[in-house]
Amino acid sequence: MADSAYFTLLDHEGLLAVRGADAAKFLQGQVTCNLNYLSASQSSLGARCTPKGRMLSSFRIVPVDDGYLLAMARELIEPQQADLQKYAVFSKSKLTDESAAWVRFGLAGGDAVLGDLGLHLGPASDSVASAGPLLAVRLSDGRAELWAPAAEAERLQGRLAALLPQAPLNDWLLAQVRAGVGQVFGATRELFIPQMINLQALGGVSFKKGCYTGQEIVARMQYLGKLKRRLQRLRLVGSELPTVGSELFSPVHGSSVGEVVLAAQAGDAIELLAVLQDDAVNDGRIHLGSSEGPTLTLLDLPYQLDADKEIQR
Repeated sequence: MADSAYFTLLDHEGLLAVRGADAAKFLQGQVTCNLNYLSASQSSLGARCTPKGRMLSSFRIVPVDDGYLLAMARELIEPQQADLQKYAVFSKSKLTDESAAWVRFGLAGGDAVLGDLGLHLGPASDSVASAGPLLAVRLSDGRAELWAPAAEAERLQGRLAALLPQAPLNDWLLAQVRAGVGQVFGATRELFIPQMINLQALGGVSFKKGCYTGQEIVARMQYLGKLKRRLQRLRLVGSELPTVGSELFSPVHGSSVGEVVLAAQAGDAIELLAVLQDDAVNDGRIHLGSSEGPTLTLLDLPYQLDADKEIQR
């Protein structure tokens, strides 16, 4: 079903709201993306980093009337809210966990359904459409997300189910793997800098916005080009899904050469994203769990890295 039309409930993520008169100014100094590029019709991927450039969270950020909503792994909401709150007290910004206040659906091949709801979403990646309290967001591979107040959940799920088959979350995550879109979960918190999951290639890092926490490290890595660990897509035969953060090994090193970022079942195999050392990728012999573990096969990503283009944002 991953290659056909369907909808699924995106209950693996929550929503952190940052609202108030200073929300934009406050967040601009905290996240990798440039909030000046956002509007009622434009969203972005992004991340929040430590001073050493390691990602504490990654997210999809969408502007709303009085601030922003950040969709991220559910287990990251509480620590990010608590951490950001220490800085928000100095501005007119309020942070709230609004996970229970919203429902989010993922749609593949669902543009006609969105149109019936008055959401005329353009084809460009990260575009946003709204109709009353409803929001729709376009993803890089053509899929879409539907965001709505929780009170609309039952009505919308019934309407979607009348027109599209409901798929398990695995199908959505498989499409995410195939789109080459990594993200941070609790198990990988503070493991990666943004370029390690190719966030800069997906518009989630701005190199022109000025200072934010971790900016110096992120910028230096981009301009000096010394990154030795990058996101890769791989295939593994079997049905036992590796957990996020599982280590990968190669004969070129005696220790771990990478970690699983995201994995999903794909028929009788598993497809996954992992951050891997370049020399292990060049060697090609990659194993899960130990140097004698199951063998993984490298697959192509659907986009090319272009440092000159990336620094224009």
